[in-house]
Amino acid sequence: MIQLRSGATLALVLAATALASGCRTGCREYLHNEFKVGPNYGSPAAPVADEWIDSTNSHLAIGPTPDRAWWRVFQDPTLDRLITIAYEQNITLREAGFRVAQSQSEWAVVAGNLFPQSQQLFGDYTRVQRSTQTATFPAGVPGLPEALTVRNFDNWRVGGALTWELDFWGRYRRAIEAADARLDAQIENYDDALVLLIAEVAATYVDYRTIEQRLEYARSNVTLQAESARIAEKRRQEAVVDAEVDSPQAKSNLARTKAAIQSLQIAQRRAQNRLAVLLGMPPHDLAYLLEDSKGIPQAPEVLTIDLPASLLRRRPDVRRAERLAAAQSAQIGIAESNLYPAISINGAAALEAATFSRLFSSDAWSGTVGPAFRWNVLNYGRLVNQVNVEEARLQQQIAIYQQTVLRANEEAENAIIGFLLYHDQMELLNQSVTEAKEAVRVTQIKYQGGTVDFNRVFTVEQLLVGQQDQLAISAGNSAQSLIQLYRAMGGGWEIRLHPPPPLPAPRLPDPPLEALPPPAQP
Repeated sequence: MIQLRSGATLALVLAATALASGCRTGCREYLHNEFKVGPNYGSPAAPVADEWIDSTNSHLAIGPTPDRAWWRVFQDPTLDRLITIAYEQNITLREAGFRVAQSQSEWAVVAGNLFPQSQQLFGDYTRVQRSTQTATFPAGVPGLPEALTVRNFDNWRVGGALTWELDFWGRYRRAIEAADARLDAQIENYDDALVLLIAEVAATYVDYRTIEQRLEYARSNVTLQAESARIAEKRRQEAVVDAEVDSPQAKSNLARTKAAIQSLQIAQRRAQNRLAVLLGMPPHDLAYLLEDSKGIPQAPEVLTIDLPASLLRRRPDVRRAERLAAAQSAQIGIAESNLYPAISINGAAALEAATFSRLFSSDAWSGTVGPAFRWNVLNYGRLVNQVNVEEARLQQQIAIYQQTVLRANEEAENAIIGFLLYHDQMELLNQSVTEAKEAVRVTQIKYQGGTVDFNRVFTVEQLLVGQQDQLAISAGNSAQSLIQLYRAMGGGWEIRLHPPPPLPAPRLPDPPLEALPPPAQP
């Protein structure tokens, strides 16, 4: 007890000396920080706009988003099913989940340092034979104690030892703060991966449906152009003037449209393969999941979104950057603790005897206990600069956090203007397609009657092909801009808190009869 009281006195003397010696944390701040050196963390300021640039647009409504499962605004059950499968099976998301589990275990390792850092049990047996030819145990010297004349003996020993560095300066508590923040950052990383996954599944699905619509338009135009080519060939056979030019021109136009179909089919297969990987499956025919088509998902007329300030709490990557800054702030206190003496209590206890039968007797006990300190008094140049390094790293993390907020604001604004203008563009292209269809109908009739030449037919058919294709692309872009907006707003990660019910396993299509195995022989 006298030794422990002396150790406490030693600790107080060293603490007072260190805090009064001009180190970074003064006595008042040390007490305010609950006996921890280094700064206490406070969330850094972030530049964020007061309102959206187009907040007064009639297609925008400002307010809390009513449904965090944002993909349901498309009212497409196939998309809902794909996102549920991706959430359950995606490999990248699973990898992010294991990073969270790793971070949880790392936190437990750091928290364990609050307890005695070194705890050991030991035991050994030795058979000793002493030399009689040394000055330590000389032979033939009269008057030596009996213990020194024994050349051969056994020694049995079992016991334990511990070293406990007291968390006097908050080194280990700061380390737990840093581990807490890093664990939070990994959870935000998982949520960010979830936001990106849902957005990519939705975007790939829209790509697939857009290509599907473009193929439908292209095939309908093949039918129209085939009819024009038939009329031109018939006129050539009837030796109508200039018909020998009209027929190859019509066939060339038809072949070009058919070739465009091949390119679209390639793009469609690639979108399907990408979708399969996002669902955690090898690429294969997804017709059993995609057959119930409702066309290109349609964005709503009016979209409700939060204010720009909501990005600070909604976006996982913003929250992750803030948590990494918090972890780095704690590192300053850890580095600063090296400027002060490390105060510890060391102890050991053992049972030791020359024979095993006497090893556990009461007089076989031995042990030591007492305080100790270590102070790196000649390394202040390196230690102080290491604190400076950690402080500079904190400023870097704060800058990264602020830049992440700005980038989030930019992404949201880009998506908003896309959503608004693609909506207007679709209305104009719908009108253009309607007029082009009428122009094709009239010119085909007039060409068949010989009142217009084929160049007029060729022009309006090309106009219809281009305008229909642009209409499908614009409809896809409108849906994509909505997906980008919800992604920019950090939507979708709440599925982790309220997961959808598991889906029944989809029924694969029946194999063709020729692929069935032959019946078993009796």
